[in-house]
Amino acid sequence: MSIVISLYDYTGVAAIPWAKAGHTCYCFDIQHEGDSWEKARVDKYESGGAIYYLHADLHDYKSINDLWIDFNDRDEDIVFAMAFPVCTDLAVSGAAWFKAKYFKDPQFQRKAVGYATWCAELFNDLKVPYYIENPVSVLSTKWRQPDYRFHPYEYGGYIKEGEEIHPLYPEYIAPKDAYSKRTCLWTGGKFKMPAKDPVPCESYGSSAQHRKLGGKSMKTKNIRSATPRGFAEAVYQANKKVMCTI
Repeated sequence: MSIVISLYDYTGVAAIPWAKAGHTCYCFDIQHEGDSWEKARVDKYESGGAIYYLHADLHDYKSINDLWIDFNDRDEDIVFAMAFPVCTDLAVSGAAWFKAKYFKDPQFQRKAVGYATWCAELFNDLKVPYYIENPVSVLSTKWRQPDYRFHPYEYGGYIKEGEEIHPLYPEYIAPKDAYSKRTCLWTGGKFKMPAKDPVPCESYGSSAQHRKLGGKSMKTKNIRSATPRGFAEAVYQANKKVMCTI
């Protein structure tokens, strides 16, 4: 059984192309309710693939250690991994609040960077192709420069005809991901960046997510951080035959 791992993943959008192709995908996030394989919500696909949505506090080092041990002890073939660490304390768009956060906890950014670098350490240890996604953030200076940057509209052409409207957030996300949001990737394990297939950008420099959503609610965070569907499909197409030999 081939496995795909996705950390800090609430929507599961990034895993859907892999599940549709027959892989078993595990999406971990603190918002998921199932804290065991038996209790997890499962979306099954005709291919035999599935997505398990599992509860995990990835800011708790015991949970992190348990996951590390679990995946290293598995007999299954882990073929790909991705992570979307929380960007609240990292994204430069929130720099105006960094000073207040520092006075509350001088280590707040060191901790946030540590969660991202832990993902890379786990994925390198598992010897799989992977990417770690964040918006433009201090990871570039406090960890290392990203390997790639992209906007969602640059991969909108991968969305199939008849599936242009976003199934989860049609009110907020433009059809075919036709919006801009500079996004950075830190990659490893022979990850292959997909070729672009852009669509006309309907809201360059702005997006319905930002115009219609405000505040710090979890709904706002989930919608703004949702993986672009076109990019998810493109990543699968580019990496489905990548074999990591490191």
